[in-house]
Amino acid sequence: MLKNNYQFPFEKLEVWKRAIELAESIYQITSTFPKHETFGISSQMQRAAVSVSSNIAEGSVRFSSKEQIRFYEMAFGSLMEVLSQMILVRKIGYVSEKDYNIIRPSIDDISRMLNALRKSKNNEQGE
Repeated sequence: MLKNNYQFPFEKLEVWKRAIELAESIYQITSTFPKHETFGISSQMQRAAVSVSSNIAEGSVRFSSKEQIRFYEMAFGSLMEVLSQMILVRKIGYVSEKDYNIIRPSIDDISRMLNALRKSKNNEQGE
């Protein structure tokens, strides 16, 4: 991997780093799903997980606080999609209770971090 001295703003955000780790975990978990789910729940969960970090990254480089908030809200929505999907796959037996209990605290932490980020941007707007 090439080393680059410059970091974009999102690369410095702890919430983005945690979202990347979550996406990695979701990819690892979904790789164990039945093959017939490749284009079903596996793909859906992967897309939602990737969307969390992608929206954080895109939002971080927007110029207005209002635009940044919109992207952080979309990231939150994608995070809730991942949570809903994790609950489902646990119920249908694709994910063990142990794996669910590893992922859930990460989702909870990222949701708190996104809410804090959104609130700080609201404060910048004077709301």
